[in-house]
Amino acid sequence: MSEENSVSRTLGINGLGRIAKLSIWSHVERKYFSEIVVNIGREVGTRLADIAHFLERDSSYGALHSYLYGAQAGRVIENLDEKSGSFLVDGVKTTFLRSARNPAHIDWRKHGVELVVDATGKFVDPTVSPEDPKGSLRGHFVAGAKKVILSAPFKIKDKTRAMPPDAVTTVMGINDSEYDPKKHLVVSNASCTTTCLAYMVKPLLDYFGAERVLSAAMTTVHAATSSQSVLDHAPGSGATDLRKSRSAFNNIILTSTGAAKALGLVIPEMKGIGFIAESVRVPVTTGSLIILAVMIQDKSLTAPINRELINDIYRKAVSLFPEGYLVFSNEQNVSSDIVGLPRAAAVIEGHENHTRTSAVRIDLEHLASAVKLLESTGEGGSAALDLSTVSRSAKSEGPQKFIEVPVTQAVIYGWYDNELGSYTNMLRDRTVSIAKLMEREGRTPMTVRA
Repeated sequence: MSEENSVSRTLGINGLGRIAKLSIWSHVERKYFSEIVVNIGREVGTRLADIAHFLERDSSYGALHSYLYGAQAGRVIENLDEKSGSFLVDGVKTTFLRSARNPAHIDWRKHGVELVVDATGKFVDPTVSPEDPKGSLRGHFVAGAKKVILSAPFKIKDKTRAMPPDAVTTVMGINDSEYDPKKHLVVSNASCTTTCLAYMVKPLLDYFGAERVLSAAMTTVHAATSSQSVLDHAPGSGATDLRKSRSAFNNIILTSTGAAKALGLVIPEMKGIGFIAESVRVPVTTGSLIILAVMIQDKSLTAPINRELINDIYRKAVSLFPEGYLVFSNEQNVSSDIVGLPRAAAVIEGHENHTRTSAVRIDLEHLASAVKLLESTGEGGSAALDLSTVSRSAKSEGPQKFIEVPVTQAVIYGWYDNELGSYTNMLRDRTVSIAKLMEREGRTPMTVRA
């Protein structure tokens, strides 16, 4: 047994949806935690074997034993114990709790759980009191947890309330160092789309600088999720988006994404860049694509930013992140090619990336008026003064009323397995990293047994 696995560690997971189920797969593969306690909050089937049946088979990824050991492997779930509600998953004791829905009522303390991943998707507001009768993310602390990781972006319902100081949003390899173990109790692991997007945007900002990125727009062509309907049904009372009640099997469905807002929490420089994010759901079970269009202020019309430069930026960036988090590919991929690809937050499709450079004409009179406005409000700074100098000298030449600025539009494609291959494995790494820090500071998700 390795030093990493020489101590008994217990992880709590709230929920048994897609992310929770695949998180169990991912943690069982790594074996950092020797025990996992899963709160389902309700009965499943008629016996414990029905939970095992659900856990070991998956329509998107096949059998658990094949995922762990290949096609010739045998079943890895054994020693089912109805009384304790537990069984071994490839040697990892996994216990299922089936009574409490409210996080405050889950008996984490009894099971020695101090680190919890909430994967229900229901408790996403970090400002809600732990005593809220409908349940709260902070209810886990009442039940014995010391740290809580949310497998979704934070969403504060009361817009007058600010993000609590003990809450932080991180993406592994991008800003995970922002997590302060002495300060932060609640950590959002953002979303699958935000994770991929962060790995597409960060190399560009590092190379060009945020000041040269004029605007950005992204569309995620996203796999269907369990929140959608298999067949059409009547919208619920008060529903405003009628598309959510349409069949995910038969339609391309326009929807929304909070990726742009969440990206600003992960990469603060993006808050100063005009950014639009859209989402389209398509009838596949997993495997998604981000199409990112970025407008960059160029330096030359004769030697502009081109596809080769963009691809080279990503090629070199691969080595700057933890191994496997960013992948550059020149293959002609389709979505199923990246399903289950281990650890890849984003797979850059270099074969399809492209650029176009043109001269943008700027009316100097309008520019001068904008500069004066910025100067009068104190918002212009040195950049505004430089622009003012340029506009005055250009106008003094007489008939010249416009200047031309070279601008390059770069379109970049990034694949991501929105379930197991990308997001769940990144969530696992975030969970393990926090567990290690908890151990170092003496607040540990360890259960030492005789």
